[in-house]
Amino acid sequence: MNPIEIRNLVKSYGHLIAVNNLSFDVREGEIYGLLGPNGAGKTTTLKVLMGLLDPDSGTVNVFGISSVSDPIEVKKRVGYVPEEQLLYNSLTSREILEFVASIRGLDYFHAKNRVTEMARALDFTSHYNKPIVTLSQGNKQKAMLLIAMLHAPDLLILDEPFSGLDVRTTRIMKDVIRIHTEKGGSVLLSTHIMEMAEGLCDRVGIIDEGVLVAEGTLEELRDQAESEGATLENVFLKLTGEEEEVREGVDALREALDN
Repeated sequence: MNPIEIRNLVKSYGHLIAVNNLSFDVREGEIYGLLGPNGAGKTTTLKVLMGLLDPDSGTVNVFGISSVSDPIEVKKRVGYVPEEQLLYNSLTSREILEFVASIRGLDYFHAKNRVTEMARALDFTSHYNKPIVTLSQGNKQKAMLLIAMLHAPDLLILDEPFSGLDVRTTRIMKDVIRIHTEKGGSVLLSTHIMEMAEGLCDRVGIIDEGVLVAEGTLEELRDQAESEGATLENVFLKLTGEEEEVREGVDALREALDN
């Protein structure tokens, strides 16, 4: 049983089909990157996985548990960092974490010790008692990660976790993700930063207009794109049919600057 198994997922908003017959797995101990252009259906897929949206059809299971019929049980097994930083600005990180610990029914002493250790690892200790509203983008992202990992989940689902982060915070986030999988956990992350996915992910799924157009390791994707030695960025552009469009745009820009 894989941590994530999605089969023939369809989700639409009115007449717009956001996810179209999507199927993929995330394996134990794996970092799986879900890549695609803006509006490709990445965030919708993650929200269906978390039980935040109901699919039109298809099956979505997390550790064999249906996200549709038992979303509460799914949330017990998953740490989720959404793209939007959904935090109570008037509270401190400590207050939010204590609140989340109580909702999850965690032992306060154990939860406090775990949070203290994680805050130290994330270089967040000095911000622990500051109101959320005063924190930088990067420190808010750290707070979100602390909340997601509070209950020691087996699976992390991260939606654009590197957006707006500086170099130092990005490195910390990458290390946290790697350590999580080294300890047997799994990670599903969506990102549009190709270099990040190339250096971090074990396998990648590329979706475009809600359809999975390619999946595999970087080497397997290179084979599918017939692009030996290419970067993930170039492979992505070729597999999504955007390579020629980008080339034409660059040529037009060069011509405009020459005039």
